[in-house]
Amino acid sequence: MKTGRSFLAFAVFLLLGSAFAAFFIAGRGVPGAYAIELPEPDRESGIPVSRAIHGRKSVRNYSAESLTLDQAGQLLWAAGGATIDGVTGPTRSYPSAGGTYPLEIYLVSGNVEGLEAGLYKYHWRTHSLEMILPGDKRSDLASAAYGQRMIGAAPATIVVTAVYERTTRRYGDRGRELYVPMDAGHLGQNVHLQAESMGLGTVMVGAFFESQVASVLEEPEGDPIYMMPVGYIAD
Repeated sequence: MKTGRSFLAFAVFLLLGSAFAAFFIAGRGVPGAYAIELPEPDRESGIPVSRAIHGRKSVRNYSAESLTLDQAGQLLWAAGGATIDGVTGPTRSYPSAGGTYPLEIYLVSGNVEGLEAGLYKYHWRTHSLEMILPGDKRSDLASAAYGQRMIGAAPATIVVTAVYERTTRRYGDRGRELYVPMDAGHLGQNVHLQAESMGLGTVMVGAFFESQVASVLEEPEGDPIYMMPVGYIAD
């Protein structure tokens, strides 16, 4: 009888321990926890690259038309999603010095069909979003960017942060001063050309208070380095 009770107590202990661990892990934002799966990115359609390059321009006036979840997912995939498998594993959509990939991608959504307004982190390996914080944060983000109204008007803004240590541990100061900014430039041009091919507009934003943006993002992984509001061009 004692053996049976001991086994039952041990089983209950394991069950409760597993439940607590699952709760603890989910609360810490592990990829896949409460994940919102994005539609499979379209790798075939669109306009020729040369036409996208020729038509690319900075857009600061956006209409009130919402984005679709497909469009948001396509833009995030272009920013830093998985592409072909390379020698050491999945290759991402932009080149990175030494394959260190120091950039993290966030989405501030305010008007995307099928997606609750809020702050999300993009997980490139699973092509999914993880909600960090609910609520429309566009005006807060605009205030952190010297009051640039286009950020508050665009249906969504992609925010990029840099985890410098991933690159500096291999390349030292040169990684911070040169390679990480190069990575961000590659990523930004991808988003710009993808937006152009989809009939959308965007603009590169580098004027903002880093600490305020980090506060809006709820202390993100890495330091804010780049922002791109995206939407339909206003007439």
